[in-house]
Amino acid sequence: MKRRRISHLAPGGGRSIATLLEEYRKAGVLGAGDLAKAAEIYREMLQRRATVFLGLSGPLVPSGLRSIFAEMIRRGHVSAIVTSGGNMVHDMIEAFGGRHYVGSFRGDDRALMKEGMGRMGNALTKHADLEAFEKRTGRILASIPEDKRRNLSPRELFQEIGARIKGEGSILRAAYEKGVPIFSPAVVDSALGLELYLFSLEETLVLNAIKDMRELAEIVMGAESSGAIILGGGVPKHYILGAHTLRGGIDYGFQITMDREEAGSLSGARLEEGRSWGKAKAGSRLATVIGDVTVLFPLLFYGMEGAP
Repeated sequence: MKRRRISHLAPGGGRSIATLLEEYRKAGVLGAGDLAKAAEIYREMLQRRATVFLGLSGPLVPSGLRSIFAEMIRRGHVSAIVTSGGNMVHDMIEAFGGRHYVGSFRGDDRALMKEGMGRMGNALTKHADLEAFEKRTGRILASIPEDKRRNLSPRELFQEIGARIKGEGSILRAAYEKGVPIFSPAVVDSALGLELYLFSLEETLVLNAIKDMRELAEIVMGAESSGAIILGGGVPKHYILGAHTLRGGIDYGFQITMDREEAGSLSGARLEEGRSWGKAKAGSRLATVIGDVTVLFPLLFYGMEGAP
C-alpha cells in the first residue's frame, strides 16, 4: 500500500490563513489534518451552495465570536442557526449597550459577586448589564402584538427581537435582515427563558416549540444538499442532526468540540457515529476537530476569504 508522505510546515512569516490551512492539509496528521479537512468541507459546502445549519453551544458570543457569526449570516454562509438561549442573551446584552470583559478561570468568585460581575469561564458580564437586558426584553415582549404572543415559536420570537434591536455586530439583527431563521429548542434554559416566564405571569405569552420543528423539517426536507457546522455540542447539535433523519442525514459536516467520545455523550461523539442513526449519509463528508472553538473556528472562517 502506497503511503502519502507528511509534508513539514514551511518556516517563515507572511502566509495567509488559507495557505496555512493548505499546509496543514499536506501535513495531514493529528489536529492539523482534522482542521484542514474541516476547511475543505466548509469550502465545498459553500461552493455547492448547500443548505448549511450552524449549531452554537457554550459561551461563544461573550467569548468574542459574535461579529464573525453575524458576518457569516451577511455573507450567506449559513441558511439556519440552532443555538443555546444563552448566546442570544449575550448578543442582546451587547445590542443594548452592554459589554463583556476579560476575567480569569482562577478568579475570586466571591469578590466578583461583590463587584457585580458574573463569570463564564474567563469571560465576565456585569450584573447591571443583565438588569438592563431584563428591562429592555420586557419592553420588547410587550411591543409584540398580543395575538402573536398567543402562539409564538422561539424562531418567531427571535425574529421579533431582531426587528427591534440595532447594531452591525448583532447576530439577531443580521438574521432578521437576511431572513435566516434562528432556532433555540432549549431557550427557556437561559436568562431569556426566565424573562419569558416572568412576563407570562402578567401578560399573554405562549411558546409553541412544535411550530419550530415543522419549520426546521421543511428546510431540511427541501435541501438539495445539506451541511452542518457544529460548534460545541449539546441540544443544538442533536436538534440539527436529529431533524436530518427525515432525509437520511447530512451530506457535509464538521464539528469543533472539547468533549471526547469515550464518555458516550452526544457532545463528544464523532459525526461518523451519526451514520448509524441516519443523521449523516453513508457517503457524507465529515470531520471532527478536538479543540477550542474560539481558537480554531476563526482560522476556518478567515481561511474562506474569496469563497462564494
